[in-house]
Amino acid sequence: MPTFTNRLINEKSPYLLQHAHNPVDWYPWGEEAFTKAKQENKPIFLSVGYSTCHWCHVMEHESFESESVAAIMNKNFVNIKEENPGVDKLYMTYVQLTSGQGGWPMSVFLTPDLNPFFGASYFPPEDQYGRPGFKTLLTRIARLWETNPQKVTASGENMTQQLRSYIQAKPAELASALDPIAVAAETYHHFENSFDPVYGGFGSAPKFPTPVQLQFLIDYYMYNRQKKTADAQKALEMALFTLKKIAAGGIHDHVGSGFHRYSTDKQWHVPHFEKMLYDQAQLLSLYSSAYQITGESVFAEITRDIILYVSRDLHHAQGGFYSAEDADSLPYDKLTKKLEGAFCVWEISELQDILGLVNSYVVGVHYGCKEEGNVDPMQDPQNELKRKNVLSESQSIEETAKAAGMTPTEVSEILRLAKSKLWEYRAKVRPRPHRDEKILTSWNGLMITGLVHAYDAIQDEEIIKLAVEAAEFIYYNLYDPATHTLLRSYCNGPSDIQGFIDDYCNLIQALLDLYEITFDERWIEWAYALQEKQNELFYDAEQGGYFNVTVNDKSILVRMKEEQDGAEPSANAVSLRNLVRLASLLEAPAYFNKAQETVRAFRLSLSKFPFAIPALVASFMLVSNGQKEASVSGRPTDPTMFTFKKIVSRVFMPNKLVALAKLEGFIASKNSIIKQIAEQSQSAVNEPAAYICENFACGLPIYDAEQLKSALA
Repeated sequence: MPTFTNRLINEKSPYLLQHAHNPVDWYPWGEEAFTKAKQENKPIFLSVGYSTCHWCHVMEHESFESESVAAIMNKNFVNIKEENPGVDKLYMTYVQLTSGQGGWPMSVFLTPDLNPFFGASYFPPEDQYGRPGFKTLLTRIARLWETNPQKVTASGENMTQQLRSYIQAKPAELASALDPIAVAAETYHHFENSFDPVYGGFGSAPKFPTPVQLQFLIDYYMYNRQKKTADAQKALEMALFTLKKIAAGGIHDHVGSGFHRYSTDKQWHVPHFEKMLYDQAQLLSLYSSAYQITGESVFAEITRDIILYVSRDLHHAQGGFYSAEDADSLPYDKLTKKLEGAFCVWEISELQDILGLVNSYVVGVHYGCKEEGNVDPMQDPQNELKRKNVLSESQSIEETAKAAGMTPTEVSEILRLAKSKLWEYRAKVRPRPHRDEKILTSWNGLMITGLVHAYDAIQDEEIIKLAVEAAEFIYYNLYDPATHTLLRSYCNGPSDIQGFIDDYCNLIQALLDLYEITFDERWIEWAYALQEKQNELFYDAEQGGYFNVTVNDKSILVRMKEEQDGAEPSANAVSLRNLVRLASLLEAPAYFNKAQETVRAFRLSLSKFPFAIPALVASFMLVSNGQKEASVSGRPTDPTMFTFKKIVSRVFMPNKLVALAKLEGFIASKNSIIKQIAEQSQSAVNEPAAYICENFACGLPIYDAEQLKSALA
């Protein structure tokens, strides 16, 4: 095949660079492509995905690396390859509304004016099962455009207008005010009804970890635990049961640590093997919270396991975190075809060679390994996992010990050593999967939050170091302190893509979290500056809530304002929580007003389908319950201060807000209560004290550690 280099060779994005040598004449999203489409009167083919997406790789190999397919694309279309989140969210909404489903790779056909007229996800290259393949589709759309471009153009304009009407529709007025208790209860009952009591999670295959849903259930429990209702207890039990099942399943990399993207079956056994930073971040928060609530060691073990993975395999030397690792890799160095899961799966003979007969038998029993492999052919559509075993705990340590004629202690030690040996083999012998070395502001914000929650749970000072280094990386590489603006990403240098709403809100959340464990006010000052900029760039002054792109981005036909959660919590849910926290910490009533306006902006969704927006419901619960603020005062070097800080950190409360009361500083200049507490502390010769404040009133100072524990219970 002749060498061909397209315009993507000049990009920094790992995803775009992967396609730089396709025979397709790819353009990045931008004016050059738009102008060419208009001048040559050609439709646009838009392909969106990301660098570790398995089916994106499949479509690339089958179609975009094909000379014959590329010839059709280059002759009839202006071809754009992109991963811009604003572009993705707009056209993914179109695909979901018109086809009923979405996903990557996303394939959309646009008019030269960027109006969509046909879209879907993956297409095989050839016709099959009575459905047109990609080549047939390209040919038909090219012929349709050639014979009747006016009709296609009108259809695209009409579709964009419908999309705009759908997105910009004003929320209807409700007959009565929203009841946060009823909204939360309805959300809970939806998850209760779809809960899988055998394997955990919700619904059937494929199964995603759905951190947003599990976090809602934990928050629901915490807000209602004092009432001792059955619903509250069951909410917690569903979340904890699911977390244990996920940890035991093949979706958890028992050898290499961390979690894969999702399970192709309902048992959490056979995963889609890519690993995403945002999954690690959110699961880290969940397992940390579970440990804080229960004290069960399994949750602390998984917390440490996730930190091991991200610090070892996704950590930039200067502090940021990379985005993902691929599902596909070469089984051995001399092979040329990558296979899904090749880095992670095992044949019985391999286990025996590496571990010996006795230890491999114990591993095989515990993780359900078989000579013929333990992957159902239905979970292996491309026949890449024949005779392979995905390690998934099929029974308890005690059951394995009984089967092997050993003690549980002996089995635990064998499994510990075996996992170490298997990891050493994988790391040295097997080619590693591709790593997406793009550092995203948004996902790093989620990771910092996860690390803070992990520190709260297990109190390891090295965790704080990881979180601080990640925040500093963003500050020095992706932030302009003169304009208070963020950039979206870094890969061999900062990108030129301006930050989106999720970059701002997730980083603000992270900085608020980071302040609460360090009491370093530079994080609060930065969070405040970013919130002011977020309000300026994204806030809807007419209806409340936040758009996902700025008004200055003219390439996006319709500004979306999302409340529904995806793999991450919606930006409006995170922003709502940030506004409430900042309003309390800095005595900023304007922020609380914006929070109330944001709730009103999504009142129809909250009343009609709250189960689709659990993160926003959880933030709504925070608005209605208010913050429970723990302020500590005294000399930072005093041992009692350290004890107080540790007690406050160790407690999980979804509405907890922690502050250090000191006379000089940014917070004291804004918050009269904090300043007053600091003054009282100084007059008491800095004797360490803690104050619990709720509903704009503070209790008496607490000087005793046990009393503080009781006050936070």
